[in-house]
Amino acid sequence: MATDNLNLTITKSGYAAYLDKGIGYGTYKMQMEEDRNTITEGKIKEYIKLNQQRMSRVEKTYRLSQAVSDQLKGLKHKTHWLVLTEHWCGDASQTLPVFNHIAEMSEGKIELKLVYRDQSPELMDRYLTNGSRSIPKLLQLDEHFNVNGIWGPRPTTAQKLVMQLKSNPETADTYAKELHLWYAKDKQISLEAEIKQLLVRANMFCADCIS
Repeated sequence: MATDNLNLTITKSGYAAYLDKGIGYGTYKMQMEEDRNTITEGKIKEYIKLNQQRMSRVEKTYRLSQAVSDQLKGLKHKTHWLVLTEHWCGDASQTLPVFNHIAEMSEGKIELKLVYRDQSPELMDRYLTNGSRSIPKLLQLDEHFNVNGIWGPRPTTAQKLVMQLKSNPETADTYAKELHLWYAKDKQISLEAEIKQLLVRANMFCADCIS
């Protein structure tokens, strides 16, 4: 799903700097509310309002599976989740609450930090999807800031659906409606399955983790 731009290099200290300037989920939600209250562009304001409603719904309905709970207990190393996002992004509204809940349930083993795509062009351009700045994009880093997992901008099944809908002139303009219907029916099951794969990678051998 992810397509890296290998011509762009980010050092470990660079990733550490992005994590340092990143914000938590609670701050992100506060800034989202401020954005909705101050922005004047009508469509963007409506997107943000819809996304706030979606995030609230996911927060209320998502339940961590026993499988992921067991994986969190078995995490061996400190793990960082650095996520590129924006308030207007519909996919982010469906996934950020899940990332946050899992990070909270990890009891400090996973640190979640969010950075804005448009304020982080160098980072975004390192992790393009089919040549586009698609978000959200989650970068999983170990405690020494090595990237050991990449996810985004949406679950694989949803990505295939979007590509199919966009390729059809009759559905290209309305794909977002079908996409969010998919999210509602899937109930974060597909997302969790891919997060489980990320957590497996978080426990893989890392030479830098031995000191």
